[in-house]
Amino acid sequence: MTIKEAQDLVDKWINSTGVRYFNELTNTAMLMEEVGEVARIMARQYGEQSFKKSDKEVNLADEMADVLFVLICLANQTGIDLTDALQKNLEKKSIRDADRHKNNEKLL
Repeated sequence: MTIKEAQDLVDKWINSTGVRYFNELTNTAMLMEEVGEVARIMARQYGEQSFKKSDKEVNLADEMADVLFVLICLANQTGIDLTDALQKNLEKKSIRDADRHKNNEKLL
């Protein structure tokens, strides 16, 4: 699936099953909530925190998909083509960071 196809699929789902988009502020708050859920799993699975008994059913892939879903919702409702945005962002990083990481002693 391409990014454009994902944006179209989410839009179709929102307008059929979801009824309508939540407003941008609500979706921003929901994005922060979903990112927090990813952070919680990461801190426990890869960091130094331990899982609680209530954390048995965590699914990192599903939580990352939740983040992507809400981010796509925000892009759709603000008129952002994520394919174009990502291409431009990678171009910016390629110019800005052409030698930056190669010369970072911490990465050697």
